Amino acid sequence: MNIFDLNVERYDSWFNIHNIIYKNELKMLSSFIKEDLYGIEIGVGTGRFASELGTRIGIDISLNMLRIARRRGVEVIYANGERMPFKDSVFDYVSMIVTICFLEDPYKVLRESHRVLSDGGRVYIAFIERNSKYGIYYHKNRQVSPFYVRANFYTVQEIEDMLKKTGFMIEGYAQTLFHEPGVEIEEEWEYGYDRGSFVLVIGEKSGDHKDLKTH
Repeated sequence: MNIFDLNVERYDSWFNIHNIIYKNELKMLSSFIKEDLYGIEIGVGTGRFASELGTRIGIDISLNMLRIARRRGVEVIYANGERMPFKDSVFDYVSMIVTICFLEDPYKVLRESHRVLSDGGRVYIAFIERNSKYGIYYHKNRQVSPFYVRANFYTVQEIEDMLKKTGFMIEGYAQTLFHEPGVEIEEEWEYGYDRGSFVLVIGEKSGDHKDLKTH
C-alpha cells in the first residue's frame, strides 16, 4: 500500500482546510482546461480537480483515492502513467496537477502522454515551482509531510526541458499563489511564471514521438 492509500483522508481534507488556495488554483486551471474536450488526468487523486474541470477520465495508483474520485463523478482507472491502457491519439488533453513531483520517471509518463494525445493535443502540467515561495517552504519542511518527503520539486526550466525532449512544443504559462505560505486570500491568476508559486506549463503535441531523447 502506497503513502497516498495510507493518508487519503489527510490528503482530501487539505482542500477543505485550504479552500481559498484550492479555489485560486481551480480558477486558473479552468481558464485553460475546458469541459467540452475529452481529457484524462494522470494522478487524479480524490478527483478534486477533475470533477470541477469536467475531466472525463482519471488514473491513479491509489485505489483508496480512486474510490473517492469515482464518487465525485470521475470515470476512474487503476493505472500507472508510465503505461496507460489506451490506444494512440485518443485524448484532446492530458493534465497533471501537482503530480509530476511524485513521478518515478516523468520522461516515461510524458512520452506516454504524447502517445495517447491526438494531433495538436495539449498537456497541462501544474506544479509548485521549486524556487517559488511555496516551493522553498515545502522543501524546507518536507520531512513533516508524508507526501512531500518523497517529492522532487522542479523549476519551470526543468519542466520545459522534459517537455521538449518528449516531443512537445511549449505553448504558454500561467501562475497564481503570489503570497507567502500562511496568507490565504483570493487572487487573480496571471500569464507567465516569474512570481507565482503554482505554475501551469502548457505543451502541445508535435512531430513524431519516435527516437525522442530521454534524460
